[in-house]
Amino acid sequence: MGGSISARIAQIRATLPASVRLIAVTKQVSIEAMREAYVAGVRDFGESRIQEAEFKQTQLHDLVDVNWHLIGHLQANKANKALQLFQWIHSVDELKLAQRLDRLAENLPQKPNICLQVKLLPDPNKYGWTVTELLNDLPDLNQCKHLNICGLMTIAPLDLSPSELLNLFQATRNLADKIRSQTNTYHSLQELSMGMSGDYQIAVAAGATMVRLGRIIFGDRPPAKD
Repeated sequence: MGGSISARIAQIRATLPASVRLIAVTKQVSIEAMREAYVAGVRDFGESRIQEAEFKQTQLHDLVDVNWHLIGHLQANKANKALQLFQWIHSVDELKLAQRLDRLAENLPQKPNICLQVKLLPDPNKYGWTVTELLNDLPDLNQCKHLNICGLMTIAPLDLSPSELLNLFQATRNLADKIRSQTNTYHSLQELSMGMSGDYQIAVAAGATMVRLGRIIFGDRPPAKD
């Protein structure tokens, strides 16, 4: 997808239903590029690392209507800082982390928005609950009264075919439907955070409500430094 950042965003938005939230993934993206995305209408930025997000929020403090989303793995010892920096945490991937966030959120003026990260296919490089683990943990998650558990998040393994991707995203949607239908406490489980630059259109077809797009907006990131 060519053109400027603003042109790319316009092209992407033309393919998205109005109900789908576009999260611009800004890991290793410059402040200038983020400002260009903001001017183009982006109000949701996704970051993977606490330290990088904190620096960028300082630099972009004048953008008061931005929502910040943590989409990378969250270590338990950084949970408190994550609650200070992010309105959304997509990567809550185990019960102990949810319980720690719940304790820390007790005195916050507003409940943090949480997505539960699920791993529906085996993948040693991904975190998250299996279906069985999540269903078993639901009664304990229901005791996390200081969290707004909004939905599920998933990251597809690499090298899946389009049909396999569709099956994965549909299975995530079906899991959310199952949880809502079988319990009286998860009616708010409406969000499906799934779909990235290479597969977001398939995710949207399967019911995604939030897509996390980086490369398709900002281009390839620079190689990681040692």
